[in-house]
Amino acid sequence: MAEEKATVEATETAATTEVKVETQAQQDPKEFLDNFDWEKYEEGIERVDDSKLKEFENLVEENFVDTADEEVVEGTVVHMTDREAIIDINAKSEGVISLNEFRYNPDLKVGDKVEVLIDIREDKTGQLVLSHRKARTIKAWDRVNNAHDKEEIVQGYVKCRTKGGMIVDVFGIEAFLPGSQIDVKPIRDYDQYVGKTMEFKVVKINHEFKNVVVSHKALIEADIEEQKKEIIGQLEKGQVLEGVVKNITSYGVFIDLGGVDGLIHITDLSWSRINHPNEVVELDQKLNVVILDFDDNKSRIQLGLKQLEKHPWDALGDEIKVGDKVKGKVVVIADYGAFIEVADGVEGLIHVSEMSWSTHLRSAQDFVNVGDEVEAVVLTLDREERKMSLGIKQLTPDPWTDITSKYPVGSKHKGIVRNFTNFGVFVELEEGIDGLIYISDLSWTKKIKHPSEFVAVGDTLEVEVLELDVEGRKLSLGHKQTTANPWDKYSEDFGEGTVHTASIAEVVDKGATINFNEDIVGFVPSRHMEKEDGKKLVKGETAEFKIIEFNKDFKRVVASHTAIFREQEEKNVKAAKSRSTSSDEAAPTLGDANAQLQALKDKMEAAAKKK
Repeated sequence: MAEEKATVEATETAATTEVKVETQAQQDPKEFLDNFDWEKYEEGIERVDDSKLKEFENLVEENFVDTADEEVVEGTVVHMTDREAIIDINAKSEGVISLNEFRYNPDLKVGDKVEVLIDIREDKTGQLVLSHRKARTIKAWDRVNNAHDKEEIVQGYVKCRTKGGMIVDVFGIEAFLPGSQIDVKPIRDYDQYVGKTMEFKVVKINHEFKNVVVSHKALIEADIEEQKKEIIGQLEKGQVLEGVVKNITSYGVFIDLGGVDGLIHITDLSWSRINHPNEVVELDQKLNVVILDFDDNKSRIQLGLKQLEKHPWDALGDEIKVGDKVKGKVVVIADYGAFIEVADGVEGLIHVSEMSWSTHLRSAQDFVNVGDEVEAVVLTLDREERKMSLGIKQLTPDPWTDITSKYPVGSKHKGIVRNFTNFGVFVELEEGIDGLIYISDLSWTKKIKHPSEFVAVGDTLEVEVLELDVEGRKLSLGHKQTTANPWDKYSEDFGEGTVHTASIAEVVDKGATINFNEDIVGFVPSRHMEKEDGKKLVKGETAEFKIIEFNKDFKRVVASHTAIFREQEEKNVKAAKSRSTSSDEAAPTLGDANAQLQALKDKMEAAAKKK
């Protein structure tokens, strides 16, 4: 008590002294400074005990906070108005915070502890302004950074959807949850998560742009990884497991086996043929599957669904046998035939050759379409190999059965051109009966290099049956035989020795060709193109020609222009000889001698030209 009294007295003495000094300084500053006893003044101040000053400083430090910038302190709500909350932080004055910053906490009341940040030390009125929102943000970032560094699990509230994902409130910070990080399986309905509180893992923080990315999938994957190791260690071929349809593609279905994915190929979904897996399963469907195979690491698992059921061939009744008629649906069409489903999972093949009696093969699509209900005859049946061949043409009589009565040799018919070859034309007389016309039997007169020069596919031709091979199922036909052979008539009109007028059509190496008509083309050898004046005929020149050769079988006609005037010369020589022998009693005259000499000369010249 004595020490305290001494301290108070010293303090009062110092204060009194300070007042007196201040009064004197105000009245006459110059005189005050000249006469002031500084040593005595300092001595009065130093009378305060240093230990008491230290004690005073400690009391200030304990009861008043250091209001440094960017530092979050705890305050107490001491009073509330309609718009503001008064917060005591043990500073020189109490701070004010707008109630808008406490909208998340409608139950705020006097006495609650809240975190605040110095926003304004003194406003216009000298009031200390605090911010609860900023304090929460700083603390939230501290908690988010801490959760990211320590890989801790945090709670978040899914506020709404956004482009590519969701907005999540984590410690008051809006974080982004990508759509791919919501779950391990694809999410089709994002709205189902809005308004839910979920657990997340902070996977990325961008301090520059103040962005936070969270993931719920990472938590699931961690659990799945543990389950996956356990499941993989127990996998065996033939094992039956329960799974959920995770994804459906055109080639198969992915099944979630509880952290491990397996694939059911489309061919292992059903014993029946299907076009798409969604005909059998749907998303999120639970089903039992059997393990068919997997790789060494068991990362690729092949599953089966149809293997859980008995094979349809094993359930096929014994009543079906070769020769029976069956009905089925066309499920697949190929170039070589069509597959018919005669029972669920049991198919038979109708080869294109068994669709028609015609030997002219066509595409299977010319006879049936996918989805058609057809009737067929069982041709072969192998239950062990699970194969069946069918036929449609067997439902109708074989047209070759009475072929000899319908198409005897020499009979004439009409047929449709179905196909070409280099050597002839295939003509269909009726369904299942085709015949061949060799190129030499197409025309009596035309020289045809390829059948397409004479007819087109689809044309109707008159034909005559030339040969019939029942065992070989072959018909030999002719078209030219349906008309008279014009060469029979030409053999009379263009016989050897007949003379015709024509023009040179073409000049070739060994002679020239002339067109007597549309059918007959004659050949003139080079030596028979010489005219009476010694010159030769040229292209386009018209002259008389004598037929010196006519061959009907080989359609060969040879003509000569030179023979025309050579024949006349021979007649003149014969006439001269006749006159000389008739006057045997008359004496030869000089004129007769000259005539004989001239005839002899002509004969020699003719012989020379002939050579």
